[in-house]
Amino acid sequence: MNYRIKDLPIDERPREKLKYKGKESLSNEELIAIILKTGSKEKSVKDIAIELVNSLNHLKDLNTISLQDLMKIKGIKEAKAITLIAAIELGKRVTHYLDENKFKIRSAEDVFLLFKPHIIGLKQEKLFTIFLNTKNEIISYKTIFIGTQNKSITHPREIFHYAIKNTAVKIILAHNHPTNDTTPSSEDISFTQNVKEAGELLQIPVIDHIILGENNFFSFFDHHLL
Repeated sequence: MNYRIKDLPIDERPREKLKYKGKESLSNEELIAIILKTGSKEKSVKDIAIELVNSLNHLKDLNTISLQDLMKIKGIKEAKAITLIAAIELGKRVTHYLDENKFKIRSAEDVFLLFKPHIIGLKQEKLFTIFLNTKNEIISYKTIFIGTQNKSITHPREIFHYAIKNTAVKIILAHNHPTNDTTPSSEDISFTQNVKEAGELLQIPVIDHIILGENNFFSFFDHHLL
C-alpha cells in the first residue's frame, strides 16, 4: 500500500501546515510532496520529495527538468512526473503573467525582468522582439530566433514582418547569452546596426537591444551604441 500524506504524523503533513500556518511555512520539499500526493511502497511522499530536491544542483533546475530525469527518482512514475512538470509550468506562467495592454517599458531593466524567467537554464540563444506603441506600452512580443551559443543571427525582415503585423511604431530587441557574459560580440553589434538601419527605412525605430544574462544585462542604448 502506498504511503500517503495523511499517513504522516499530523505536524509533518504539508497540507495541514499550509492550511493553518500559511504557504510560506512550507519547505520546497513539502510543496513538492503536496503536488505528488502519494508515496511508494518503500518511501513516504515527503521522502520522495526530499530525494528529488537533493538530486538538483539548484531549485531553479526544476525549470528545465525533463520527464525522464524525474522518473529516475524512485517513486516518481510517469503520471507523477507529468503532474509535477505541469505544476511547474503553470507556476511560471502565473508568476510571470503580463498584462500586455498596460505594461510599459521604462528602462532596460524592465526588459531584463520581463525575460529573465524565460532564459534561466537555457543552453541556446533566443532572440526576442518587443513590439511597442507610441507610449512604449507592449503590444506583443515574440521569439524570433532560437540558435546556439555561437549563432544568434536572423534576417531583419523576420523582425519587421511581425512589427508591421502588430502595428508597432517602435521595437526593442533582446537576446540571451547562455554563458551569462553579457558583453556584446562584434556579431551582436553588426546585427544591431543592420536592424537599426532597416528600422529607419521602415520608420519603425529600434530603441534598444538588451543582452540578457541570468543575473545581469547589457543595454545598447545605455552604452550609446544605438
